[in-house]
Amino acid sequence: MLEQLTRNWWAVGLRGILAILLGISAFVWPGITLEALIYVFGAYAILDGGFALVTAGISAISGSRWVWMLFEGILSIITGLVALAWPGITALSMLLLIAAYAIITGIFELAVAFQFSRLQGNGWFFRLSGVFSIIFGFLLLVWPDSGLLTLVWLSGFYAIFFGIMLIELAFQFYHLHNQLVHSNRDRLKSY
Repeated sequence: MLEQLTRNWWAVGLRGILAILLGISAFVWPGITLEALIYVFGAYAILDGGFALVTAGISAISGSRWVWMLFEGILSIITGLVALAWPGITALSMLLLIAAYAIITGIFELAVAFQFSRLQGNGWFFRLSGVFSIIFGFLLLVWPDSGLLTLVWLSGFYAIFFGIMLIELAFQFYHLHNQLVHSNRDRLKSY
């Protein structure tokens, strides 16, 4: 069960790389227009949701709990589609959309963290990422008039941090997968 979940560690790593690229783009093009930000965010949310659905599917096949990842994937895809379908939405609407996305994703990340900590005994990176996502969402709600440039930079910091957390998780899945594979090989050799 755990071996199937960790076998696709690369998908989690790819989600992290995409998030970091999104964050870097916010700093490389700080004068980015709201419409461009909406398109970039929409594309990222759809890709992120797709990878979350893949992870949920792998978890379901392996008999692990998968419902939280399924909800996160569906939410991400819907959020991305809404952003792409109505790119002309106001800055406040975009800010509220990103804030809601961050808060709800953070809640799902905390749920996954508690599930992962029961399996592996560790989940600090997911807990930290979940808490950071929720704080980011609330900061956007508390200071909605902070301006577009601040929104772009906050989104950039959030995406980079989230990406780093996902890459850390991918490395942990990779090492855990290798341990499981070697353990299974040793067990087969002993027969």
